[in-house]
Amino acid sequence: MRLVMVGGHTRNLGKTSVVEGIIRGLPEFNWTAVKITQFGHGVCSVNGKACGCAVSEHQFSLTEEHQKDTGTDTSRFLAAGARRSLWVRTKQGDLVTALPAFRKKIEGDDFVIVESNSLRRFINPALYLQVLDTSNPDFKVSARQMFDLSDAYIVVSRPDCAPVPANTTLLAREVKKKKPCFTVREVDRFISEEVIAFVRSQLGIEAQGAA
Repeated sequence: MRLVMVGGHTRNLGKTSVVEGIIRGLPEFNWTAVKITQFGHGVCSVNGKACGCAVSEHQFSLTEEHQKDTGTDTSRFLAAGARRSLWVRTKQGDLVTALPAFRKKIEGDDFVIVESNSLRRFINPALYLQVLDTSNPDFKVSARQMFDLSDAYIVVSRPDCAPVPANTTLLAREVKKKKPCFTVREVDRFISEEVIAFVRSQLGIEAQGAA
């Protein structure tokens, strides 16, 4: 199995759109796509508002999406071309409890793409991408801790917004290490041909003979 992880430093950056774009740009991978949501006290980590993602009876929930038109992130993955789409929900800080069931669920898959930062604590993926908006000052602790582990960075271009010095300093530090950095725009649905080519090259699709 080859697993790609897509994280980001805060909410509403376009991470889901990046995952969609990779799925759409590399359909030959027959992706299994995964959304990981952690919540606290009934509040969703996706948007900070009360929602129905909290698991009341168990430590975690792992469900499979079957609809392409519901508007949820998992349905968007299917609509983009994923073969399967899963949603893992856990309490904040309890992701480890879901790992055995999660591993079993994907053990037969060749290519898996996961939207998550926290999973990086437990799994070393084939490729870890982090989405960064240099103009957004919010920076989650989990993203900051994992920032230097990223293999490449996808920077959201917002020319009308001033960059935050702390964000640009972190990024400049990693770029000095010769890590790739790609710029994407919302108008292009947060993806680019350069990102697609990079993912393809890192996963060695030609070497594996897939086409």
